[in-house]
Amino acid sequence: MPETHRRAERLAGSRYGNRPTMKDVAARAGVGLKTVSRVVNGEPGVTPETERRVQEAIDALGFRRNDSARVLRKGRTASIGLVLEDLSDPFYGPLSRAVEEVARAHGALLINGSSAEDPEREQELVLALCARRVDGLVVIPAGDDHRYLEPELKAGVATVFVDRPAGHIAADVVVSDNHGGARDGVAHLIAHGHRRIGFIGDMPRIHTAAERLRGYRAAMDGAGIAVEDAWMSLGVTDPERVRRAAEGMLTGPSPVTAIFTGNNRVTVTVIRVLAEQPRPVALVGFDDFELADLLQPGVTVVAQDAAALGRTAAERLFRQLDGTLLMPERIVLPTRLITRGSGELPPTD
Repeated sequence: MPETHRRAERLAGSRYGNRPTMKDVAARAGVGLKTVSRVVNGEPGVTPETERRVQEAIDALGFRRNDSARVLRKGRTASIGLVLEDLSDPFYGPLSRAVEEVARAHGALLINGSSAEDPEREQELVLALCARRVDGLVVIPAGDDHRYLEPELKAGVATVFVDRPAGHIAADVVVSDNHGGARDGVAHLIAHGHRRIGFIGDMPRIHTAAERLRGYRAAMDGAGIAVEDAWMSLGVTDPERVRRAAEGMLTGPSPVTAIFTGNNRVTVTVIRVLAEQPRPVALVGFDDFELADLLQPGVTVVAQDAAALGRTAAERLFRQLDGTLLMPERIVLPTRLITRGSGELPPTD
């Protein structure tokens, strides 16, 4: 018989176009449905020989358990959703990995997606995950109004916000000390003799950007330094916008001798601008980034622990699911100043 005919027969015999069911497994192994169910769900009451036959049938047929019925019975999907700002941002890699590891330790699947910093897309994604009956959500919010989530929270969807707080609802949140970290980074520049210090950050409506600006102002006020408007620039992290801001600060009537950058994307663009300058300019950036220690000089940063943010948020989420938490809390994780050379350069005038 030609190989094509034999293949067609095999496909027909294996219910081509349909997934194998427990009935198929039971028929192949010569046992009842209840026996297959016990083996699939790891329940006792099956002899080793019978379990072996059932497992062989499962492997031969490529059977995979369909959890839909279990979801209906138990009300849990053993899955959680993670909504990030931007999947391509290196900051979110370790955060996502940490959430996934905690989920895996609890036998849950992680489903993630990106809001692209769009509040409407965030809402659409969150509600799509809820429609798929995830047990809980870890959300890095793009918007500042999360009342759309109230029906889901009342329905029992555990939710933890991370990196930024929720808006207009009471919910758990895990954040870094953005204000304190920025204040310490700018104070470090002041301690090395700088008085004209620029700040370039993200869009002011973003919680982290606003907190880091507040930390910058606190350090300057604490040192009795009056901040000029030309020294501050907040907006999109597009390289063109950041470049214009940096060049303006470096060539204005009161050129800055140091710059504090509000996140790693801004820092990378500013490094390129500073490499073109005839005089050295000190730099401290918020967020560490790859190869920061290999540049000349190495880049001094205020580092936050992205993995700890993700892990703490996920652990908090599963404590909600276990029913061990009652009142929402705000958890603030410390930052760390890492000195590498760029933040220790003295002013040149």
